[in-house]
Formats: sequence, structure tokens, C-alpha cells
Amino acid sequence: MSKKDKQHALVPRLRFPEFRDESGWSPVRLEDLAERVTTRNTDGGVTRVLTNSAEHGVLNQREYFDKDIATKGNLDGYYVVENGDFVYNPRVSAAAPVGPISRNNVDQGVMSPLYTVFRFNHTNTEFYKHYFKSTSWHSYLRSVSSTGARHDRMSITNADFMRMPVPNPHPDEQQKIADCLGSLDDLIAAEARKLAALRDHKKGLMQQLFPREGETRPRQRFPEFRDAGEWDSKTLEDVCDLKAGDFVRAAEIAEQRGAGMFPCYGGNGLRGYVTTFTHSGPLVLIGRQGALCGNVNLFDGMFHATEHALVATPKPKVDVDWLYYALTDLNLNRFAIGQAQPGLSVSVLNSVGVLVPEDEDEQQRIADCLSALDALIAAQAERLDALLTHKRGLMQQLFPAPETSKEAGG
Repeated sequence: MSKKDKQHALVPRLRFPEFRDESGWSPVRLEDLAERVTTRNTDGGVTRVLTNSAEHGVLNQREYFDKDIATKGNLDGYYVVENGDFVYNPRVSAAAPVGPISRNNVDQGVMSPLYTVFRFNHTNTEFYKHYFKSTSWHSYLRSVSSTGARHDRMSITNADFMRMPVPNPHPDEQQKIADCLGSLDDLIAAEARKLAALRDHKKGLMQQLFPREGETRPRQRFPEFRDAGEWDSKTLEDVCDLKAGDFVRAAEIAEQRGAGMFPCYGGNGLRGYVTTFTHSGPLVLIGRQGALCGNVNLFDGMFHATEHALVATPKPKVDVDWLYYALTDLNLNRFAIGQAQPGLSVSVLNSVGVLVPEDEDEQQRIADCLSALDALIAAQAERLDALLTHKRGLMQQLFPAPETSKEAGG
């Protein structure tokens, strides 16, 4: 190894025992290992349009957007992408601050020419599939990017992109790292399926525990209530008091909670912390406007609700936990009114019909059942988050970051 190679060698902070005495990894340029794919769909023969999502990777566009964004007539200039090719999407987001690089595991398709497509000169690319999900290559892209016409996209020349320095350890070490992260991905996927199954089970259970539209009895009742009568037909005004929260200036909202401060909730959830509170729970909070319009949450303790949220206080003989699930079941955002920024009106919601069990004990049994299921869902979500956090930390240990200079690896 030359003096220059030693100077640029990368040493992971975490290595498997059999490689700890090996030398560092000498970074190489991406163009030494892969080539850009620039084959155009000139005859329009490929009609499967692919997209590269920061969260989900390469997907069929129709399945991701539930419709075709690109039409058949304008696919001639798109790149033909084969299974195993890598795709860089320059669009930035919170999940991908310099844009995502993902491997195509779907099948042959076409990609917008706004994307950069490249193909490795060897077939075993598992190591690089994981490497490009790390942040080790981000600093280089930032160093060669320039401010484009759109602030939400990275502006990088194809030449600079292909000069990206990437690690190139011995194939045996690459395989060991890929196997480790692949096993962790399998575990994460299994836990994610468990979480999805629990959520689906809750959704189906609520459809059984609450009467469907046009019906006055739930399709499933607890044994002690199977001979009980129909649920009472009421309006939301009959079962709860709905009021909007109070305005609070943005300057008064702190990001971190300090002594004597209370959570401040708006239309899109937690906004921060303030020194005043408007309500003391448990109470139901409803997003009045914004992306989470109609979203329902149950909060305990003292909190501040802004004017963009509605607070539902149960009336006598109405259990607050049952009310939370009943409001969730109503899918409240369908009652939003307005054109520019639809929102929920108290007067409109007050007239919305709701069926209520006459026996408060039945309300409590339904709430207890669903609360127990929510606890399982929360515990499963925590397990999944812990695994994802563990993976992020492990990748930082396994993948050292190359130098940010354009000449690194050259």
C-alpha cells in the first residue's frame, strides 16, 4: 500500500474478529466499480414506471401513488432500469437529506431522466445496498452540490456523482457485513409485520365492536351484553362538549420542556411547550385543521390546546375512553368544510350522529378491550423503533465516511 493509500485508508470503528488485524479500506471512485445507465426507452416498449422513495426504496409508481404520474406517451426519454441497478433520486427530504440511493429489486422498468442510474460491474452488490442506506456518503454529495433552481433537489453533475469515493473492502468482509445487516433487516421486517398485523386486527375489531352504518347493534358484543338492546341514537352534542382551544403566539412556544411548562397541541399534534394550560385530562383532542385534520388523540394531565384543535369533554354517563374510540370510528375528517384549507366546525360536528350503548359498563368493556390492544401496539412499535435505532448506530460503526474532497478516491 502506497503512502497516499495509507493516508486515505478507512478503518471502521467496528469490525468482525477475523478482520480486526487487516489494513484499512482504500476508497475508490464509484466510476471504478460501476457505470452510469443511460439507455433510453426510445421505442416505448417498457411501460412499468418506477420511482425511488426515500422511505420504501424503488417501487412501481402505480402502486406507490395509486395512479400513473407519467403517461405512456412521454416515456420515450426515460432510462431503462434493470433489476439490480442502483438509482439516485436528487429530491431531498427529512428521511433523505441528500436524496436516496436505492437498489432496484422490482424488475425491469423505466425511470425519469431526473434520476441517476448506475450499474455495478459485479453482481454481488449486497454490501453497497446497505452502504447507500448509511449516511457515510452524504458529506461528499454536499461538498460537490450547488444550489439549484429548486431548493428541494440536490444539484450535482453526473461526473461529480460518479467520482463519489466509496469503500471497497475485501469481498469476504463485504459479505460478512452484508450478512449481518441482512439478518437485522429480516428481523426488522418481521417486527414490522407484527405491528401491521396488530393494527389491522384493531381496525377489524373496531368494525365489529361499533355498529356499522345503517345498523343499531354492534356485530360483536361481550357475553354479558349480548341480550342488551339497541344502542341509543344521539348526536355528538348529546355526548360531549366540543370547544376550540386558545391562541398562543409562536414566540411563546418552546421546543424543549422546562420546569412549569405544559405540552401545547395544535391541529397537527404536539407543537412544543408553554407556561400555561387550557385543559386537564383525560380529554379527547381532535385536529381541527392541517394535515391531521380529524385525527383523534386521548391526552391526560394538563395541556394547552390551540385554536387549531378541538377538545371533546364527555358529558355525564359517557366514558372518556369510549368516547375516544367512538370519535376515531366516526372518521371525522370527512366532515371538514371549506375550500382553501378545509377544517372542522363545531356546529357541523355537533349534529353528527353517533350510537351509544345505554349501559356505561358496556362502554367501559369496549374501551378496556381496545386500550389493552393499543398497549400491545405501542409496545410493538417501541420494539421496532429500538431495532431501527440499533441498526442506525450499527451502520455508523460499520461504515467509515470517506473524505469529502472531490479528489478522494482518485
